[in-house]
Formats: sequence, structure tokens, C-alpha cells
Amino acid sequence: MIKTVTLTTDMAHLTFQQEYMRMAPVTRAYTTACVITTLLVQLDLVSPFQLYFNPILIFRHYQVWRLVTTFLFFGTIGFNFLFNMLFTYRYCRMLEEGSFRGRTADFVLMMVFGGTCMLCFALFCSLLFLGQAFTIMLVYVWARRNPFVRMNFFGLLNFQAPYLPWVLLGFSVLLGNSILVDLVGILVGHIYYFLEDVFPQRSGGIRLLKTPRFLQQIFDPQTEDPTYNIPPEDRPGGFAWGEGQQQQQQQEEQQGQQ
Repeated sequence: MIKTVTLTTDMAHLTFQQEYMRMAPVTRAYTTACVITTLLVQLDLVSPFQLYFNPILIFRHYQVWRLVTTFLFFGTIGFNFLFNMLFTYRYCRMLEEGSFRGRTADFVLMMVFGGTCMLCFALFCSLLFLGQAFTIMLVYVWARRNPFVRMNFFGLLNFQAPYLPWVLLGFSVLLGNSILVDLVGILVGHIYYFLEDVFPQRSGGIRLLKTPRFLQQIFDPQTEDPTYNIPPEDRPGGFAWGEGQQQQQQQEEQQGQQ
């Protein structure tokens, strides 16, 4: 009996580890950082007062980590935390494995751009923690890129994907959260969507958000040598037998004419 329980536990641990390692790298890094930060606060190893966005402490006392930790803390462990982490993980992963598949550097650029915009808004809106706004931004970008997906919210509402951020905003209000946080996330998500998906498609429009080369070298390194010539046996279709026969026939015809 003890061996069976131990074996089951080992299999569950192995399955969790495998699923964890299958996660897209940026999604895995961000969600892990959020969970670890929350656990540190829950264990009283870190205080939320050390994490929130405070421009004075950042610029005068050089507590630059607050530029990052403001996106990592979603409150103490409870329903609100689990709800936010579920949506953060789900839509961050769907974006990275969907429209950003093979473009990890572009995905990182979107996160940096969105985070920078939120920090700028936080200077004027007195926002302390921006994790929820960051989640709404991810949801907004995914929803606008999947406009025909049908959604169901807790079995109560059926709607198209573009309405999802607004449904989450209404639900957030019911939970007693500030509407300003969600509005900032929606606004930043719309700015990114317009600059990346709308404006370049218009007449005379250009793509303004260009991923720096150093990000591409870090996250999307070129694994193949562009000068490498694939051997005939590795090419699609194998050797060009037909071409060889045609060339031989042409050579024989030329020799016969001579």
C-alpha cells in the first residue's frame, strides 16, 4: 500500500514537472516569478511595502527593483490571486504559443512596451501594483487577435472574444477592485494592438515597434547556418533523379548533333 502511494506521488510529481517544462519560456518565467513573490509575502519574508511602485524611492533611493516587482504581486493567496494567476497563465501562454509562436523576442518587446506604458500612467494615476493591469493587457491583445472565438464566462454569459476584457472589468468591479487598474490595462493593450496590427495595414502606415537585434539574438538565435547547402539526400524529395536524366539526354543529343 505504501509503495503504491509512493509510486502515485512520484508519477504526479513527474507529470507536473513535465508539464511545467513544456510551458513556453516567457510564460513560465513570468508566472513563476509571480508565484514566488506571493509566497515570499505570504511567509512574511518580504513585505508588500518593499514591492509597490514608488517613484520617489526609485529615483532618489535607487530601489529600481520596484519597476519589476509592481507587476509580480497580485495580493495574498486567495480567490483574487488565483483568479488573476489563472488568466495571466492562460492568455500569456496562448499569446506566446499562438500569434507569437517562433517570435519570442517580439513577445518580450510587447511585454516591455506594455510595462513601460503602464509605469508612465502610474506616475499620474497613483497606481501601486500593476500586475492586474498587465493581465488585462494580455487578455486584450489576445481577444483582438481572435475576434471570432466564442467565450463563456462561468456558464453565465456567452459573447465574442473582443468583449472579454470588458467582462473582466465588470467582474473586477463586483469584487471591489479599482476600475482604474483594468482601464489602464485595456488602454495599453489597445495602444499596442493599434501600433502593431492596425496602423501598419493602413495606407502609408509603417510598423513603429521594431524588435531590437540584441533581443532577437537572445531569444530567437539563428540555429542554422544560412550558407549551409543541404545535401541532396536531405532535400525534400531526395535526389533530383529526373533532372539528372534530362541533363544526360540533353548532353547525348548535343553530341549526336555534333
